[in-house]
Amino acid sequence: MDSSTFQITMDEFKHFHKIDRKLYSLLVINLERDPFESMHTLALWIWLERTCHFKNFIGKIVSQPNFFINELADEGAACLKCIEDNQFGLVSTYSSEIPLTQHLTREDLTLQFFHENRDNANSEMRKILNEVCHKAFQDIMEKAMMSRSSKQPLIESKLPMVPSPSELSLSDRMSRLRLGGDMSTRRMKGSNVPYEERSMFLTFSKGYPVAEWEIREFFTSYFGDNIESIIMQDVKSNEQALYARVVFDKPGIVEFILKDEPKVKFSINGKHVWMRKYVKRNGKSSFP
Repeated sequence: MDSSTFQITMDEFKHFHKIDRKLYSLLVINLERDPFESMHTLALWIWLERTCHFKNFIGKIVSQPNFFINELADEGAACLKCIEDNQFGLVSTYSSEIPLTQHLTREDLTLQFFHENRDNANSEMRKILNEVCHKAFQDIMEKAMMSRSSKQPLIESKLPMVPSPSELSLSDRMSRLRLGGDMSTRRMKGSNVPYEERSMFLTFSKGYPVAEWEIREFFTSYFGDNIESIIMQDVKSNEQALYARVVFDKPGIVEFILKDEPKVKFSINGKHVWMRKYVKRNGKSSFP
C-alpha cells in the first residue's frame, strides 16, 4: 500500500463541511429556498470567507435567526446577479443595498464590488461548487427536491409571482416601517396602540446572562432607534435576569420579527434568546 496516498471517505468529507451543510439545510429545508440558487449562494459566501478573509463567516451566518438568514440569502441572490450581469451600469453602488451582508462582514461591501470582481468570483465559485458544494450537499439537495415536488407541481413553481409584503427584502420592509408605508403599521403607529401590541417577551438561558445594553444594541443594529423601553426582570445584584420585555414604538416590528411564528430564537453575542409576543396574564401585566 502506497503510504503517500491519502484519501478521505465521503462521511469524513461531509463531517469536515458540517457547518456548510447545516447552513445549506437551513436554506433549503427550513426556509424552503430554491436548492440550486442556494448552492450558488453558499459558494458565494464561501468565496467571500476565503478571499476577503472574513473569519468564520459561515459560522456567523448559521448563528443568526432564520428570518435574518433568509433576508441575507436574498442579498446573496442580488450579488449573484451582479456577478453574472455584464450590463451593470443601471445598478447603484450604495452599500445600503446589501445592509445585512455589510453588517456581518463589518465591511463597506456594495453590489458594485461583486460586479467589479466577477471574473475572480466566477472562477473561484466554480471550483467551490465542484470541489465542495456538489459533493457535500447532494443528499440534502435531493431531500429538498423531493419535498418541493410533493408540495406543488413544478409548473406552478415556475409561474411569475408578485412578491407579497412579507416577501420584500429586509431593507424594503424596514423602510416601510420607518415611513409608515405599511397599512397595518400606519393604522397602529405609536402611543395610540396599547403597549402589549408593541411588546415582545424575551427569555434567557440560565448561566448566560444578557444585559439590557446588549438587547438594545441588538435591536437597534437591525431596526434603528425604535425601542420605547426595555424592562428587565427585577433581581438582586448578584442574580441573573431570566426574562425581559421590549416595547417598540411600532407594532409592525413585532409582526416582522415573528413572521407568523409563535416564537423565534436569536443569538445575542453568542447567547440564545427566545422571543415571543408579550401577553398579559389573567388580564394583568406581569410587569409594572
